[in-house]
Amino acid sequence: MHEGRIFSFSVDRVRFPDGRLADLEMIRHPGASAVVPFLDPPSTPDPRILLIRQYRYAAGGTIYEIPAGIPDGPNEAWDACALRELEEETGYRAGGLQYLTEVYTTPGFTDEVIRLYAAWDLERGTTGHDHDEFIDVVTVRFSEALALIRGAELVDVKSVAALLFAAMFFREAGRASP
Repeated sequence: MHEGRIFSFSVDRVRFPDGRLADLEMIRHPGASAVVPFLDPPSTPDPRILLIRQYRYAAGGTIYEIPAGIPDGPNEAWDACALRELEEETGYRAGGLQYLTEVYTTPGFTDEVIRLYAAWDLERGTTGHDHDEFIDVVTVRFSEALALIRGAELVDVKSVAALLFAAMFFREAGRASP
């Protein structure tokens, strides 16, 4: 029904497991990568991380997020996408990157999957914001990011999932590489 710059919209005829047919609205999305950038080694008791505050029209203003974005084309690897978006949005390059998990953002109406990563050994690079990106980079302690989630100040689902995953299974379990 609609083919946009980033996603497409259709109404699909679907057969449910019980055999009934129905029309469902569907948003097709190419997927994305997102990364939790650690300024300090992830194994540090309360490492500093980078968040971005980005204007989001759909959210009604500026929200906290981790760097993320869609691939530059069908052949860009998900880890390369994460590294590129990290530098474009924060101005930092990573020396280390580890895949964490992937999440469906809203499987009730879209096939969007975001691959989540952690990055460390950051060094200064160059930002490259898109024309529609209005971004401020913010340095916070990991505990502060978790407090932002707890206080409903950080509500972006990919960021919430990545930070909580990093807290539960990456940092606390001792699986942080550095």
